[in-house]
Amino acid sequence: MAEARRKFWGWGLESETLDEAGAARIARRVASLTGLDPGPYRAPPAIDEVSLPTPRVSPPAALAALCRSDDYSRASHTYGKSYPDYVRAWARDFAAAPDMVAWPEDEADVVALLDWAGAAGLAVIPYGAGSTVVGGVEAEVGAGYAGTLTIDLTRLDRVLEIDRSSRAARIQGGVLGPALEAQLRPAGLTLRHFPQSFAFSTLGGWIATRSGGHYATLYTHIDEFVESLRTVTPAGVLESRRLPGSGAGPSPDRLMIGSEGSLGIITEAWMRLQDRPTHRASAALRFADFGGAAAALRAVGQAGLYPTNLRLVDSEEARLAGAGDGSFHLAVLAFESADHPVDAWMAHALECMADHGAGFDSDAALRARDPLADAWREAFIRAPYDREGLIAHGLLHDTFETAITWDRFEEFHAGVKAATEAAIVEATGRPGHVTCRFTHVYPDGPAPYFTYHAKPTPGAEIEQWRAIKSAASDALIRAGGTITHHHAVGRDHMPWYEAQRPALFGEALAAAKRALDPDEILNPGVLLPPRRAAAAG
Repeated sequence: MAEARRKFWGWGLESETLDEAGAARIARRVASLTGLDPGPYRAPPAIDEVSLPTPRVSPPAALAALCRSDDYSRASHTYGKSYPDYVRAWARDFAAAPDMVAWPEDEADVVALLDWAGAAGLAVIPYGAGSTVVGGVEAEVGAGYAGTLTIDLTRLDRVLEIDRSSRAARIQGGVLGPALEAQLRPAGLTLRHFPQSFAFSTLGGWIATRSGGHYATLYTHIDEFVESLRTVTPAGVLESRRLPGSGAGPSPDRLMIGSEGSLGIITEAWMRLQDRPTHRASAALRFADFGGAAAALRAVGQAGLYPTNLRLVDSEEARLAGAGDGSFHLAVLAFESADHPVDAWMAHALECMADHGAGFDSDAALRARDPLADAWREAFIRAPYDREGLIAHGLLHDTFETAITWDRFEEFHAGVKAATEAAIVEATGRPGHVTCRFTHVYPDGPAPYFTYHAKPTPGAEIEQWRAIKSAASDALIRAGGTITHHHAVGRDHMPWYEAQRPALFGEALAAAKRALDPDEILNPGVLLPPRRAAAAG
């Protein structure tokens, strides 16, 4: 049976592409709820409509079997899944395609490919499954290189060893989320890290981008699950010692977690696992006031209960998701355990919520599932697919996420939302639609996630998107938030990342880059300015 191919231009498999009727149905629904006017349908690109530049490089004979330069391979590794990526794909613009794509079979192949790239003057783009929404895998590296090589890690896809007594496993970096869980399931174990991109992202990609996952409290990022790492760099292999904890100086793992392929290629990781949960409860709660709902989540987040899910969805976003009629703000609460029933934890959390004005069905709240919570979950999973229908009809749909402390949240939320709404009007000449939810909750603050829709001018989509993105990013940095809570930096967030990080830390990071990647071949322009390309220009 032929392997199902992923779309070279967007999210999911080719077989999951929306037809014209499906795209129109989604666009009409969102338009009716946002007041925006969809444009005429435009079909996504077919591979025979795409013209790619001639590859500038050829692999040495010893590596030829690992490499491809056909149109599909190169086009499918050109972009991530951001709004401007879709716009360029719909415009049949794949001028930034890598010259060559390689699929190493093992770590020795990764070393050989890096050696070739260094000797040939190639830039290298490490690639998991391309789910980035911040320009993290683009071969836009400037003129200082003889060509670009994308290294796709998805053939390094095995769980190599399981330590049941320590609840840990040694896992290759290229394994996709579903394949990882399938290999752990016979041992009764799970990594329990489920980002929205779970089906089309890899363990190494999660680590390299500091992915945020399923847990809304406590285990919010992949960081908490990393026990040790093995990373191939142009200067050699860096492997940390496997330990449950250590106070021995700065952590080598922390250097690589979030490095976004700019310091090395993560080939293996020992990951902390959990027993598969057997006890679950979820609830959906209604709030008349968004501030009261935020206070309720703060109370639960500070109570030491550590729910699996603790999310707040404003009334407009709940309405868009089909999880409400727009008359209430929705909070989703869930607990799970492999060890004990969770009813007591749920009951105490509901008390906290009720103290801040929550309305809920007390009987339904103690069931294993709640219909409103399920409706929100289904909309969340479906969102990357539905986006295709909006873009096909000329609607701008994008998101940005951040984090802020509780003492600043109310002013922050109002200011960032207002700045985004104003930027949409200024950029497009007409009002848009901005919503907010919490994806994660910490004792000291939430992670707000903003979604916006707008109607851009045909031909000016990227320019107008950039104006909105810049205004929103300026506002959240000015108000003290982070440029990203879990979407990584990539190329799109670089100006604000440089503003956020201490200048001296930037110099230390540059020194680490020089030590590990002296010829600056790894993902130039990510985390640090591309000095080599600038010098060549």
